[in-house]
Amino acid sequence: MDLNLEQKKVLVTGVASGIGYEQAKLFLENGASVIGIDKDECDLQNQNFSFYQTDVTNVDALKQVLNEITTIDIVCNTAGILDAYHSISQTSFEEWNQVINTNLTSQFVIAKELLPLMIKQQSGVFINMASIAGKIAGGGGAAYTASKHAVIGFTKQLNFDYAKNGIRANCIAPGAVMTNMNSSDFNNGGEIAEMVKQSTPAQRYATAKEIAELTLFLASDKAQYIYGETITIDGGWSIDKII
Repeated sequence: MDLNLEQKKVLVTGVASGIGYEQAKLFLENGASVIGIDKDECDLQNQNFSFYQTDVTNVDALKQVLNEITTIDIVCNTAGILDAYHSISQTSFEEWNQVINTNLTSQFVIAKELLPLMIKQQSGVFINMASIAGKIAGGGGAAYTASKHAVIGFTKQLNFDYAKNGIRANCIAPGAVMTNMNSSDFNNGGEIAEMVKQSTPAQRYATAKEIAELTLFLASDKAQYIYGETITIDGGWSIDKII
């Protein structure tokens, strides 16, 4: 399927590993140029890849990177962190702020800084990383669940305000994915990982590449009439739950 991504300029946060890394690789393989942001070092090498080692929670540093961007077609807000499934009473203010700032506020800052470029060219696509925890409780703790619900609402409002400017935005809501972020599931003999597999009809975790492949479709003209949707990709984990 020709996704017509050649010459597109793409921003990917959380690019050093996991879903962000696979997103960047696939966009590059499909002819796009990619700007990557991550607080950790990134080993991706490609002449069409530019990397900035920046923490998305550092607003001033993030704005400095964004101000260097003169044209942008696609934004993948992928950077995110978990919260150890802490309840409200277990969640410190520091943990709350860290999760909210990483998962949500960074998306607001990036959108606010790059929307003028998209409005000027009357086109642009946002792919915001939500989670199954953005639809139901239990996929994370208080901070994570709140942040991912907010990402979905933020994305809907983004469409409501700017669809008239040729801009569209959608969310991806993964279930369990094989990434470093979920590596703790495999500790202590992998009891949590096995429990997750048993509760998932597909009987396995998704790969980061599977999430990236969905990203490319949503970013392409093949999805040009899809606005404000949250696409669940969880191996059937949520099919028997009310969402």
